[in-house]
Order: sequence, then structure tokens, then C-alpha cells
Amino acid sequence: GLGDPASFYVAVIFFLNGLMMSLFFIYGTYLSGSRLGGLVTVMCFFFNHGECTRVMWTPPLRESFSYPFLVLQMLLLTYILRIPNINTGSLIALCVSNIFFMLPWQFAQFVLLTQIASLFAVCIMGYIDSCKLQKILSVHMVSLLVCFILMFGNSMLLTSYYAASLVVIWGILELSPKVLKSSRREVYVWVIEGCAWLFGTVTLKYLTSLVLGIADDAHIGNILKSKFIGYKDFDTLMYTCAAEFDFMEKETPVRYTKTLLLPVVLVVFGLIIKRVNTNEKYANIMLLCSVACLFVFQLVYHALQLLAYSVLAILIMRLKLFLTPHLCVMASLVCSKQLFGWLFCKIQPKTLVFAILALMAIEGSANLQTQWNIMGEFSNLPQEELLEWIKVNTRQDAVFAGAMPTMASVKLSTLRPVVNHPHYEDSGLRARTKVVYSMYSRKPAKEVKRELIKLGANYYILEESLCVSRKKPGCSMPEIWDVEDPANSGKIPLCTLMSKDSRPYFITVFENSNYRVLKIPKE
Repeated sequence: GLGDPASFYVAVIFFLNGLMMSLFFIYGTYLSGSRLGGLVTVMCFFFNHGECTRVMWTPPLRESFSYPFLVLQMLLLTYILRIPNINTGSLIALCVSNIFFMLPWQFAQFVLLTQIASLFAVCIMGYIDSCKLQKILSVHMVSLLVCFILMFGNSMLLTSYYAASLVVIWGILELSPKVLKSSRREVYVWVIEGCAWLFGTVTLKYLTSLVLGIADDAHIGNILKSKFIGYKDFDTLMYTCAAEFDFMEKETPVRYTKTLLLPVVLVVFGLIIKRVNTNEKYANIMLLCSVACLFVFQLVYHALQLLAYSVLAILIMRLKLFLTPHLCVMASLVCSKQLFGWLFCKIQPKTLVFAILALMAIEGSANLQTQWNIMGEFSNLPQEELLEWIKVNTRQDAVFAGAMPTMASVKLSTLRPVVNHPHYEDSGLRARTKVVYSMYSRKPAKEVKRELIKLGANYYILEESLCVSRKKPGCSMPEIWDVEDPANSGKIPLCTLMSKDSRPYFITVFENSNYRVLKIPKE
């Protein structure tokens, strides 16, 4: 039952992700002003299901817990942007959804960074007033502080780009009217405030990290460097060698196009730009209080957020998780009278919408059938043998080291202490993981053993697949180590030597088709 951790995780995740579909329907309905919009959002999600989520393959991911709360948060934000006067209840709800989004997943802060950056851009262009933005910023600050406390003082949050950006934007909103003394509609003001935000955020983040001595998210900056200038180090390659952290596949936009998701959203995007330009001609800043203008201006935020998600997904393929569902939400606007009223005078909205859905269904139903045809059952007998052996043949306080995913299984299934695990957003843990993975380098066995003893490890779980597998050129573990340790380049990898004969530095105590357990004798 739910008392079993595995059952609890899977049940809660599928409950949240099932509930999320209701949220998508409400979101699409509210954004477009039509229940047909909610239908379009949900149908687009299912027609592009393989591009929207990984929950069906690996349910217990941190993103699976977090993402449904982001959908709720963005729905609440849309409501706040649309109403002229913000009520306290909506701000509290936004704060709570922020907290539940950030708590399970530390990457959430980077998504919220794109959100406040998009809101700031909308503000400096004059589409929302600074008072409303400051209220939203205050909610973000409170939720960030609450998460910091609930995460037992996770300093990575306080030294993040997200935290720095909140402070800098608040400062700009306070100082800009006094310093620049000009209308926010002037282009040079946009440029000055935008540059001030970028420079201020980077500088404040760097200074807070320096003062507090925090480097937990340094690898994120290195990953971005690797995307633009080809930077390489051990931690960066551990990410970028995985397919989900590579650039977006070229086939992805093609798949979006085949289901008509991309063409529909491009039409919507173009009409938003046209509608905003029309409002620029016939409206002045005082019209911000009108419901019609508020509707149009909130679409500017959604358009900018879509651009931000597009950049994230292009740089890191895994982040399609944010792009594809947001494309589905934006597609709901095909039902909006404010954007397509001129067309609805000639064609019934239902006729147009169902015609679009019918065309989408040609490829979409095939995609759904492909998803339904994937039948399988997870089986990892070698790992089960390993875990049973550990339970029976090792002491309760025996300490294990090895590959991060395997260590998670060892910790959860056998309750044995582990040296490292998949939580990579901690500088100390990254350093320990690097030492542990030196078994797959070309370093001398004596040196690797000495470092493992320093970490307190009693056993090492060696996986031959990690020694020989190569997802792409330069991405086998020995090749990754060649970048980090060029002095030993050209030697036989230590893992290869250990697979043949682990003596005299290690003792093989268990072996099956996938795993070899090496006992680390004390010197």
C-alpha cells in the first residue's frame, strides 16, 4: 500500500499528473475565454504526449512531483495579470504553488528566473504597472525564503541567479523612475533597464557566492559555457554526454509540425504581435486598467515565456518538458475571440476548432497509438541479485561507493550507507562523486584505493558497462577522464584491469553479469 515508499511515490506522482490534465483544461479555458480552448490544450498534450513528459518511463523523478505545481502557478499568475486589482488570496495561492514547485526540484529556481525575467520585460515595455510586479516579486521572495527554511538552510537558493534577479529587479523598479525620469515606453529606457538587470543579477550572484563561499550551482554555469564555447570538464561532460542534456533533436520541430502544433502556435504568436501593435496605436498608458488591454498585455507575458522555454529546450533537450506543454496552452488561443474575432464572424468557432483538431488527429492519433503499443515490464535481475547479496553478506554499517543510480538503489533497498548518490547540486557531493568515478579513469589502482579509503568506503560496486559504453564520441568514462587527467591518457583504464584481476589492491567478493563488488582492504 501507500506505506511502501515505492508505491507512495508512484501513486502520488500519477495522481498529481492526472490532476494536471484538469489544470491544463482550466488553464486553456481561462486563457482563451472558451471551453473549446481547454479542449484544444488537452488534445494537443495527448497528440504530443511523447514530447511533453517522461512520467510514463521514469515516474519517481523530481520533475514529476514539481511540474504540476508550475502549471497551477502559471494559471494563478495569468489570473493575477488579468485582474485590475490583486486580492490577498490570489497572492497567497501563488506563494503556496511556488513553494510546492521549488521544494522537490532545485532546478525549479531557473524556471522561475525565466518567469520573472519575462515579467520584468513586460513591465519595462509598459504593459503591466510596476506596483503589480512588485507584489508578484514579494510573493517570490517570501516563497524563496520559506523554501530555504524547509530545505534546512539550503544556501544554493540564496546565492542563485533567481534570488539575485529578484533583488535587482526590485531595486530597478524603485530607482528607475527617480534616476531616468522618463517614460517606460522609450526604447533607450528598455535597453538601460535590461542591461542593468543582466549586469546586476550576474554581479550580485557572483558576490553572494563569493562571500558565502558557495559553489553548489557552479556546474550550471559550466554547462551553459559548454553550449556556447565548447568548455569541458568532468562535471560538465557527466551532464552533456547524456542525451537529455544535449541540444534539442532536429526531429523535434518536425514532430511539432506534423501534429500542426507548431504552425498553430506560430499563427497565434503572429496575431499577438499584431494585436499589441494595434493597441500601441490606439491606446495610451492609462488604458492599462481596462479589461481588454489587460487581456492583450498578459498575452505578451505568455509569448515571452514561450520564447524563454524555447531557448531552454533548444539548449537542453530535457527541458522540452516546459516548452511542449506551453505550446499546447498557447494553442488554446486559436479559440480566443479577442484574437480571432474577425474570423469567427465568417466561420463558426466550433467548426474551425474541430477542423483543426481533426487535422491534428491525423498524426496525433498515430502518436497516441505508438505510445499505447509500448508494453513492457521493468526487470533488472542482476541488480536484484546484487542487492540481495548486500543484505545477506555485509554488515549494516558497511559503506558502499559506485555509480550514482546504483548507489540510490543500494541506499533505498538495503539501507546501507553510501558515499555518493544522484543529488548533484552540492559541490561537496560532486567532489566525492568525482573521486568515486576515478575507478573508471586511467589512474594507478593504489592512488584510487587511497582516495576511496579517505572517503570511508568499504566496498566498491564496479559496473563493466560504464567502462565500455560510449553514447557518442568522447563520452565513455575513460574518455571523460582523459579531459580531466591528461597525464594518464593512453594507459589501460583501471576498470578494465579490475574486471580481469582486482588484486592486490582490491578483493572481488561478488560478481554477476553486470556488477562486481570489490572489497577495499584497509592499508
